[in-house]
Amino acid sequence: MSEQIGEVGVPAAQQHERPPGGPLRRWLTDTAGGLPATFWYLWAGLLINRAGAFAMLFLSLYLTAARDASEALAGVVVGAYGAGGAAGVLLGGVLADRWGRRSTLVAAHLVTAALMVALALSQHLGVIAALALLVGVTHSMPSPAFVAAIVDVVPEHRRSRAFNLQFWAFNLGMAVASVLAGLLAEASYVALFLVDAFATMATAALIAWKVPETLTRRRISASPAVGARPSRRPGLHTALTDRHFMVFVGLTFVLAVLTMQASTIMPLAMRADGLGPSSYGMVVALGGVLIVLGQLFVPRLIDNHRKAHVLGLSTALLAVGFGALAVADDLPFYLGACVIWTIGSMLAAPPNAQINADLAPPALRARYQSVFYLTFPAASFLAPTLGGFSLQRWGDRHWLLIAALGLLAAGAHLLAGPSRERRVASLRRQEEPVDPSLANAVGRHPAQPDTVH
Repeated sequence: MSEQIGEVGVPAAQQHERPPGGPLRRWLTDTAGGLPATFWYLWAGLLINRAGAFAMLFLSLYLTAARDASEALAGVVVGAYGAGGAAGVLLGGVLADRWGRRSTLVAAHLVTAALMVALALSQHLGVIAALALLVGVTHSMPSPAFVAAIVDVVPEHRRSRAFNLQFWAFNLGMAVASVLAGLLAEASYVALFLVDAFATMATAALIAWKVPETLTRRRISASPAVGARPSRRPGLHTALTDRHFMVFVGLTFVLAVLTMQASTIMPLAMRADGLGPSSYGMVVALGGVLIVLGQLFVPRLIDNHRKAHVLGLSTALLAVGFGALAVADDLPFYLGACVIWTIGSMLAAPPNAQINADLAPPALRARYQSVFYLTFPAASFLAPTLGGFSLQRWGDRHWLLIAALGLLAAGAHLLAGPSRERRVASLRRQEEPVDPSLANAVGRHPAQPDTVH
């Protein structure tokens, strides 16, 4: 990675500034400094939501163990939840841009809590399937609104830190959820859904109490998308026909396909090598521990480098990590490969989210987020479908194909970087100045210096 001085949207002086104080204070500032109070309330809501969002992880077990459903029927119901998620992402993006970030977040969480209570009390499999579909919709709706609200309130040169902390909170919450879910499922599946509903209600209450609406009328009417047709109102079609954005979405889809290998195809490869579920659990646990312990150190490593270079390196690390499985045959080798691809995932998270935010016109931020988030359900379908066929047909050479795909994507990031930066600069010139009323709402005026919270 070559050093970038004066990266687009980041004043050079701010790139090199180092706060006074000891190493610990400098690390805290680099990791979490200059972020407004509203971001921290959003961050806390995300953490609470993820830590409590565990009921659907055990949906298939609940259906087969407590409701006497067949494995085939359980698969259909879980599939309905996934289909609802794809629809919910798009619906959440449209509502967050039209209705507002806060309103969308509060409404989605309140409806989800009610649906969880209904799931806990329902016994008819048809009703449960319908509720699972609706939960899929409402579970996915907050994702674009969360990110759009963060972009609204966090200054551009601090967004890398914000997205790094968001990724960390998401993984920490999922780790907590996995532990709590196992304990609750042993005691009562009904309690699993009810505690999930309570955590979702707590998130809704926190957002309703502490998070102001970050989408102002001025922002809604400001700066149409670059290249949008004057005769047609900008909308989802604008994102879908945005060449720079869709190239980036395509590369993110490749990254998602790579990361999905760990949860879909790798367990099959480990079983073929004579390694049981406990070995797979150790590999997954190692990845989670690395992210929880190491993600907070990522900003200092990447802040002064071009985002395209960071993404090129991170995608190459994913390619090397999974490609190494072509010669893996014991647990230590799998653990070593896991370290490589997890570092790649950690490096990719902040610039990936920041570029996604930078490419979105202010009036369409949540819609762009919704299109971006579609890459993950798409990858979760394609990775196991094609990956299983590939592993069966070509064996360990499957991992060499994955490595080649990742290395091609890494090169594409480097090639697309300069054009992408020019597009971001063009969009930024069209953006309005920060609205003083919004700055006051989040407790931070644009003229005030950044402070550590």
